[in-house]
Amino acid sequence: MKVVYLNDIDLIAALKKGDTNAYNFLVNTYHKKLCVYAFSLTNDNDLAEDIVQNVFMNIWKSKRKLKEDFVVKSYVYKSVYNEFIDQYRKNKAVLSLEKKHIEALTYIVEEEDEKSIERLVAIVKNEIENLPPKCKEIFLLSKEEGLTNIEIAEYLNVSIKSVEAHITKAFAILRSSIGDKIEGILFLLFGKKGVVNLSNN
Repeated sequence: MKVVYLNDIDLIAALKKGDTNAYNFLVNTYHKKLCVYAFSLTNDNDLAEDIVQNVFMNIWKSKRKLKEDFVVKSYVYKSVYNEFIDQYRKNKAVLSLEKKHIEALTYIVEEEDEKSIERLVAIVKNEIENLPPKCKEIFLLSKEEGLTNIEIAEYLNVSIKSVEAHITKAFAILRSSIGDKIEGILFLLFGKKGVVNLSNN
């Protein structure tokens, strides 16, 4: 018989006792969602799966240290984020700017369900498609191709101020649609290239 836990307190209490039903419930409830989140950070299915598996294994190993007042959803998402950062650091340093936008994405994933995230992504994609032609071209060169403002200006033979104005306009339009969540969604869409010069817009 499948055991269901209606609140975090009961789930954590059962986990602390070593109840395998509680562990299975935790995995069944969050595995798919966490894999989606981990993939949004890594863009690598195998690595995403490894990260999530490590998180579940670590939770089980340290189950007796779990605090009764944990919000399970926030805890498991934060654990995936921390595991991702650990994996990432093995290969290269995490830039402070990039980390900022990973955290922005983490906030979105914790607060929204999968359908809501898909809806936000669809809204942003639609808004990008509907940007004025030159504005769209410059925005995608910046966020999709990862070009700097200087590189874009040279490539299109326009002034740097013109490039900056178009990118600023694009962000104003996108922010009007989904607010501050735009930073996390752009990281989800374009990865680290999507955060280039983001703080200047």
